Amino acid sequence: MPAPDWIEQRRSDGELLGWIVPAGEGFHVIDLLGRRRTEAPADWSDAEEALETLGIGYLADRYSLRLADGVERRVRISEVNTTGITVLADDFGSASAVGAKPEVFELSFPAPEGLRSLD
Repeated sequence: MPAPDWIEQRRSDGELLGWIVPAGEGFHVIDLLGRRRTEAPADWSDAEEALETLGIGYLADRYSLRLADGVERRVRISEVNTTGITVLADDFGSASAVGAKPEVFELSFPAPEGLRSLD
């Protein structure tokens, strides 16, 4: 769950882009996976611009998920919300095949370190 000081940021159409979080005299940007996207604190307008520029397209990227046994699986994000993240096994693009029943992995929010973008 987002911390109480996370401030939602939405596009003009109402789509959630992420959060802006107070950090000393500035702010950090948090994406929809709950990951910080700024190294150093930025001013408010720069944080807003960073979220606008980031958008939500990264959710469609290819990802790798490191399982508890160390095995890496290619996955696609299926659902993201503040209670958890659902990813689907996507070996060779199989998650999008008609009639496919890919293996489903339920992850915590924020996303664990074992989930990383391949793009």
